[in-house]
Amino acid sequence: MARPLTLLIGCVWLLSSATTSAAVVPITDLPLVAAGPQHWRLPAGDYQGSYSIDQPLQLTCEPGAVIHSQGQGNSLLINAPDVTVEGCTFLDWGHDLTAMNAAIFIQPKAHGALVKNNRLRGQGFGVWVDGTADVSVIDNQIQGDPTMRSQDRGNGIHLYAVKGARVIGNLVRDARDGIYIDTSNGNLLQGNTLEDLRYGIHYMFANDNQVLGNITRRTRTGYALMQSRKLTVIGNRSEQDQNYGILMNYITYSTLRDNVVNDVRDGTTGDTMITGAEGKALFIYNSLFNSIEHNHFGRSAVGIHLTAGSEDNRIANNAFVGNQRQVKYVATRLQEWSADGRGNYWSDYLGWDRNNDGLGDVAYEPNDNVDRLLWLYPQVRLLMNSPGIELLRWVQRAFPVIKSPGVMDSHPLMKDPTLSLLKEPA
Repeated sequence: MARPLTLLIGCVWLLSSATTSAAVVPITDLPLVAAGPQHWRLPAGDYQGSYSIDQPLQLTCEPGAVIHSQGQGNSLLINAPDVTVEGCTFLDWGHDLTAMNAAIFIQPKAHGALVKNNRLRGQGFGVWVDGTADVSVIDNQIQGDPTMRSQDRGNGIHLYAVKGARVIGNLVRDARDGIYIDTSNGNLLQGNTLEDLRYGIHYMFANDNQVLGNITRRTRTGYALMQSRKLTVIGNRSEQDQNYGILMNYITYSTLRDNVVNDVRDGTTGDTMITGAEGKALFIYNSLFNSIEHNHFGRSAVGIHLTAGSEDNRIANNAFVGNQRQVKYVATRLQEWSADGRGNYWSDYLGWDRNNDGLGDVAYEPNDNVDRLLWLYPQVRLLMNSPGIELLRWVQRAFPVIKSPGVMDSHPLMKDPTLSLLKEPA
């Protein structure tokens, strides 16, 4: 009786192993059709399993060609340089995040890979680029599973220890993070659309990167920039994101310019707002020596929140429009927010411009004692333009000893300099 029992246990183990790991077979096992030197076409059809590319080649899928991995492993493993994968559809690959299951997994040997115009829909990572260089991920559509908790989904595009990558024109929805970059330098993210995610773009320990002309919508943070230096963040948009439009955490020597952040919503759990998660267009935490110029921050609970030693930043020529609270500043050092004789535009500025030079004659101080009174008692806003409020502000100017340190814009702009940025992108 012992031997049949052993055989039975062995059969059960083999069956369980077959269900947890799929065999990877060469892509050349599929009925490829030659289309030129090292160029192959995959005819329409539903192809089951996991495949690998182990030699330089170009793979183009004809319309209707679908690689369906039945919830197992990676759909396609690229392990050779100069590989192109274009026009394919990948469905239902594995969702073991510890095993880094991805629709397309680009290994360290696969430098120069091009992944273009593919459609990916599944629960794990979309495209994982691992420790290689000069990879291009262009014009792909990547969708996660919105029925899963966001923390259980994979990232749409994940770069780890990557150099010289170009991530351009992709649409990522319902994944965990749209584009996650870890320990990767010298990369370009441009023209991507990232919707319904945790973070749209998430940087960790990545330097000398460019983030140009991307759009995030309905994420819990549009652009989470963390522990990085020399980032160039230009011409991006954040629309209806939650908690933060742009978050800077330990960011140094970076440039933020021509970005538009509007309608950042409060973080909530059901009907209750999360403490400290009021919608912040720009949040700066322990970040120094950055240039923040010609950006538009509007219609959010807080225009800019600055805290934890975030000093020596150049903040000028921006527009803060229609925010419930323009500035939240948590520190005791006076901060001057103007440069070269030009400050920022503040939609609630009550000063005047008698010499018509486009600059307010009275400094804008969003953290004076009157503002603190308005934060504590919002109903006082009904008296915003009353003689009593004006008297309080005059007393502060006349007797500065009672004024607390905060933000000062000595040259506030009378007109919004960012109106040209508000046109809808093509």
